[in-house]
Amino acid sequence: MPGQALDEDFFARPVGVVARELLGCALEHDGAGGVIVEVERYQEDDPASHSYGGPRGRNTVMFGPPGRAYVYRSYGIHWCLNLVCGPEGAGAAVLLRALEPRTGLELMRARRGPVPDRLLCAGPGRLAQALGVDASLNGVALSEDGPLRVLAATASVRVVRGPRIGITRAAERPWRLGVAGSAYLSRPFPKAA
Repeated sequence: MPGQALDEDFFARPVGVVARELLGCALEHDGAGGVIVEVERYQEDDPASHSYGGPRGRNTVMFGPPGRAYVYRSYGIHWCLNLVCGPEGAGAAVLLRALEPRTGLELMRARRGPVPDRLLCAGPGRLAQALGVDASLNGVALSEDGPLRVLAATASVRVVRGPRIGITRAAERPWRLGVAGSAYLSRPFPKAA
């Protein structure tokens, strides 16, 4: 049974705390959803973040208020879904990298085509496509009765961390987090030394 819908107060905390606590939460949109199993954090002092250098153009959503969706197109091809965190003005968000699909699987399969269920939401672009996420959700508040909901985790998860993926600046920061042992990650985490 899904937990209670998370509100602005959950997201109005430091991005590192929110990123960790999003693992195991459920995400729902447009008849489809699943459990969040992989995320990456971004913040204003991070040279890999869209918010680096302050608010301008598309990144203004990242500066608050918290508990909003920040949606952008990656490489002009794939939509990516981020959840805005921290106090208003912080320029922080958590990129959702992977879900374990749980509801609306037929709808996800129709949107994604003939791929194994393990790959339906394994990666930010795949996740957005499977859930029907696009620019219309940019700036939308996460809420119990809104189009996009995040529900509290109902069980604890063991977290692994490692370097972020698909970036060239500050990639070594261990700000990619995942649920240990999940078969639904976008990519395995490096083995601990």
